[in-house]
Amino acid sequence: MPWTQVSDLMGWKNVAAGFYAVSAIPQNFLIDPNGVIVAKNLRVEMLEKTLTKFLK
Repeated sequence: MPWTQVSDLMGWKNVAAGFYAVSAIPQNFLIDPNGVIVAKNLRVEMLEKTLTKFLK
């Protein structure tokens, strides 16, 4: 996969999973350059529209 994949092998007890309220896998987050989550769980069509909005 062309994006960073990480795991501490703690499953649902993972600190980041708790912090970001991950409740299902797969799950995705779109994060702006400031580290702010601007969208999550986007399907392909909405991801493309949202990326277009932020990349202009």
